Amino acid sequence: MKKQFLAAMAALTMATLVGCSGGAKETTAATTAAPATEATTAAPATEAATTAAEATEVQTTEAADAIDPDSRLAKVLESGKLMVGTSPDFAPMEFKDVTKTGDEMYVGSDMEMARYIAEAMGLELEIKPMEFSAIQQAVNSGTIDCGISGFAYTAERAENYGTSILYNIVSEDEGHTLLVKKGEGANFDEASDFSGMKVLAQNASLQQSLVMEQLPADISFQPVTTVTDGVLMIINDKADALAVSHDNGEMLMAAYPEIEFTTFKFDHSDDGNIILMKKGEDELINAINEVLAEINESGIYETWTEEAQALAESLGIE
Repeated sequence: MKKQFLAAMAALTMATLVGCSGGAKETTAATTAAPATEATTAAPATEAATTAAEATEVQTTEAADAIDPDSRLAKVLESGKLMVGTSPDFAPMEFKDVTKTGDEMYVGSDMEMARYIAEAMGLELEIKPMEFSAIQQAVNSGTIDCGISGFAYTAERAENYGTSILYNIVSEDEGHTLLVKKGEGANFDEASDFSGMKVLAQNASLQQSLVMEQLPADISFQPVTTVTDGVLMIINDKADALAVSHDNGEMLMAAYPEIEFTTFKFDHSDDGNIILMKKGEDELINAINEVLAEINESGIYETWTEEAQALAESLGIE
């Protein structure tokens, strides 16, 4: 919808410019007493240009009228900015890169996607860093337009938030698992193997839900603010396992050779990620979904992930 609106606006601008330019030339030709045959020939072209301009104006008006002026999309278009909330502690999807001048840049596959979406919608991207658990509150309060921070699809999120289509859809051999101390991964093949263990997961994450739903009831569960906090607890024998996504787990193992994956994997269908928006803001959801569909079809997200992994490793970021 947004792209159609922008295209219509651009077409209207071009048609207006062309119409004005053509009209001036034709008026000049008439003033210089051009032959009657030339004047007669120019008339149909003038009529055609006028018709095209009128048609474009109608299309543009219809596109603009189709947007609810009170909607989030209308407010985003009016501001010229797309405000995205993220928790930049989840490489390779979102993390910080400090420049030589000391400035912090928010990078990663999700951040590249956010820039792509904003550009496709003709908007400036404004990134709002915050704790992962705070993003959902910010979406509902309207502090941000959307949350892009490695959110996985869950039925609960779909019920309480406006959710985009899936992106970064993972293969069957990936998904979600747990990290334990090096050499212990093969000891955890089934959910029952975690009985009596202290298990961690990032607060308000999908992994927290998976732990509570699929591991034994007698585990000792503790939420952590960042997955790095969880890794350090495992290394220092303050916890037994940390639930993670496959991609994030790979980055953590590269930074901390003292940990490894378990052979156990959580059972979770529709593995992939979503963008969170406020419930009911269908126009904004549809506009972003249109861009996400192009991203999925092109396969460019995989390229962003590979580049982000290389960058994180070069920076020594876990």
